[in-house]
Amino acid sequence: MATPFSGKLALVTGASRGIGAATAEALAKAGAHVILTARTVGGLEEVEERIHAAGGNATIAPLDLAENDSIARLAEAIGGRWDALDILVLNAAMLGTLAPVTAIDAKEFARLLTLNVMAQQQLISAFNPLLRASADASVIGVTSSVGANARPYWGAYGASKAALDNLLLAYGAEVANISKVKVAIVDPAATATKMRAQAFPGEDAATLKGPEVVGDAITRLIADGFETGTRIRVEA
Repeated sequence: MATPFSGKLALVTGASRGIGAATAEALAKAGAHVILTARTVGGLEEVEERIHAAGGNATIAPLDLAENDSIARLAEAIGGRWDALDILVLNAAMLGTLAPVTAIDAKEFARLLTLNVMAQQQLISAFNPLLRASADASVIGVTSSVGANARPYWGAYGASKAALDNLLLAYGAEVANISKVKVAIVDPAATATKMRAQAFPGEDAATLKGPEVVGDAITRLIADGFETGTRIRVEA
């Protein structure tokens, strides 16, 4: 792959494994300096090592996005070192327990909404100044088909993804005429990830596409350019 992102800065959440890790590695291969965030330090270090071994550049920032002030502290640290953020990939999320709407556990639902929705809004807000300082910024939200098409027992997770989609599209419209920030939504579809295995424990992961397919698709989308409001589904 060429290096269209040479000199660019990217931030990828949930980057310790799966789609987040694959996206971070693809962006680094394309020349970006990638900041990797997730709760799992060991996983982040492994991704960072792979990026460096492949000749790329990355910095790890272990943190819990749902923790008080963690996002503000991250934005302050990044803003103190870099002048602009060119790529923001909002990938971190939790599935929660699949259950009927009437049986959703209130405490777990609150945790799910905190990470899948509230933390995403805080990321957008905290990094908005750095994104608007970029000459060509891209914000990519990783969603799910259940956000647009309700599925039995997926009400909690689906509701969080519907809310995320709405937040992203609203933000994109708000900054479209006053900045160079563009927003797109990516539905990975069936992909061999830990979350997928949690949702479909009897499924043969070998029959699914790997996370690298999604990471490459996100990287191509940004490199090729897109209009705000673009939504793609990554098929095998």
